[in-house]
Formats: sequence, C-alpha cells, structure tokens
Amino acid sequence: MNYIGSKLSILNYIDDTIQDFTKFSSDDIIFCDIFAGTSSVGKYFKNKGYNVISNDIEYYSFVNAKHFIGNNEKITFDKLKKDGIEDVFEYLNKLNDKKGFIFKNYTISGTQNQEYERKYFTEENAIKIDSIRDKIEEWKNIGLIEDNEYYYLITCLLEASDKVANTASVYEAFLKNIKKSASKTMEIKPLEILTNDKNKKYLVTNKDANLLINEITGDILYMDPPYNTRKYDTNYHMLETIALYDNPKIKGKTGVREETKKRSKYCIKKEVESAFEDLIKNAKFKYIFLSYNDEGIIPLNRIKEIMSKYGEYKVYEKNHKRFKADSKRNYLKDSTIEYIHCLKKQEH
Repeated sequence: MNYIGSKLSILNYIDDTIQDFTKFSSDDIIFCDIFAGTSSVGKYFKNKGYNVISNDIEYYSFVNAKHFIGNNEKITFDKLKKDGIEDVFEYLNKLNDKKGFIFKNYTISGTQNQEYERKYFTEENAIKIDSIRDKIEEWKNIGLIEDNEYYYLITCLLEASDKVANTASVYEAFLKNIKKSASKTMEIKPLEILTNDKNKKYLVTNKDANLLINEITGDILYMDPPYNTRKYDTNYHMLETIALYDNPKIKGKTGVREETKKRSKYCIKKEVESAFEDLIKNAKFKYIFLSYNDEGIIPLNRIKEIMSKYGEYKVYEKNHKRFKADSKRNYLKDSTIEYIHCLKKQEH
C-alpha cells in the first residue's frame, strides 16, 4: 500500500540509528510506535523480537495493526471450517451479489443519478468489496469468526481494494479514466502472519497519541507524526469507510466522510509545538526517537530546543526519496532530508 510518510524504505536506517544511540543488545525491549500508519516500523521491530505497542487514531490503521502486530499465531478459521467453508479466500472471491455502499457511492453506475459522479472503482470490483465486507461482518455477528480472524480478513480486504482503486495513490481524488491496475478483477489474498515468541506482548490501540502517552510505559518511543497540513482521514477516507463499513454521510465531489476527525494538532502550525512538547514531557520512556523531514512544519532548531530540555539530544540525517502521489505532478525536489531526532530522557 502506498502511504504518505511510509518508512518502509528506511527501516534499516531507523534501526541503525536506534542501535547506535541506545546501544541496546537485548530484545527484551518495549517498543512503542505511537503514530503507526501502515505498521511498517512496528512490524520490523516485532520481527526483531521486541514487545510492541502500536497506536494510530485512524481506524483503518488500527485494523491493520490488529492483524500485523496483534496476531501472533496461525489463523485457522475453525468455526468456518466446521460450517463447511474449507477455503475462506476461495469462498470470498466468488461473492458478487451485493450492490452496497461502495457500489452506490463510488462507481459511475452507482452515482449516475447523483449530484456527483465518482469513479473510484469499477462496478465489478465495488460489488466484490461490498459483498466480501458484508460477509465478514455477518460472520462476526453470528460468531463464526473470532476477533483476530475478523481484523485479519478486513486487513486482507483493505490491501486488495487498494490495489484496484482508481486513484493516484491517495483517495483525495479519483482518476478521470480507469487505469490499467484498477480494471483488473479484485482478488482477496492471504497476508503474512508475523509469529514470534509467545512470551512477547503486543498492545494495539486506537487513541489520540497525546492521551495514550499518559497510560503507557516502555523503553523506546518512536514518533512519526504528520509533518504538514495534510489530513490523513481525507487522503484515506475510502480505507476508513471500508474498514468501518458504517454507511457514513458523505459530501462533495470525492465523497469524503462528512464527520471527519478534528484536524490533528500535528497538522496545525499554531498548535504543533505545544502538542509535540506535551508528548515528550509526559512520555515515560527512556529513549525517544522522532522521524521528521526538512519540509515539516516544526523548524529543525525548535525540535532541538524542545527535546534538549528533557535530556541528552542528538540528530541523524539521511537523504530520502520523496513520496509522490502523482507521477505527473512537478515537485520542487526529488528527495527530502529525513531526520531522526534522538533523546535519552532524564530521570526525575
């Protein structure tokens, strides 16, 4: 999944920085990824054997982490098998009988008599998304799948849906013509399950980071907040709606959710520094790491000033290829400088 601010390509840089600064040699570490996004960082440190806390305020991110971080053993679907469904994915891929919310609001056929015509999915794929998502909810409601299986299947559907979306990576707009990848028939497929030591602990939450920080403790706090004024709930509103499947009120040409979350303080210039310092001040973690690039709304010198108030500070930097939602758009730079700001917090 293409994602604004994804750290997938710099995971080794993050790990090397953390190791260089902390000198940790044990894997008996509590690592918190407090702005989890697609969970790429949390997955990496789960694979290293760390105990992981994963949090994001967006529900689709929470669902994703409930699978990749929270699930730690093979998914068996025992109840479905007893009900006669041996191959869950084969069964789901055959479903095509529901013209539901996605079809009615995000396809040409579904919106042709509405104020705005939308073209996020082909009719075939929208019907498949509705049919599969409805079936997953039905199974959950009648007790045929457990919570871990529920989040696993929704994550699989989000991944499959994203592959056939008629967008330039984000969902703030759809393309005028159906692109090649969007014209393919969607297929929901099994995703990897990261199994680890059964004694390791994994906590997945769906909270405001500045509230959660008062409830948790650990060794390493990794922070990757929004860098600019983009609203993630607008850019990824489709994933949020598929994950929740709550038939929301929508608005405008792109059909965004009407009741969007209040803009994050990390996206507001007047509020971001206060929110950032509040998080640092209240963190009960020995080490704190902040990923932030040279185009972020907090100036480099202010990050240094704030973090240095609470302990030993150091910064690392690396050139990083920028995220491009649209390959045809002209960008001022092809790369950004990705900083990792490090703090060894003073004990009080």
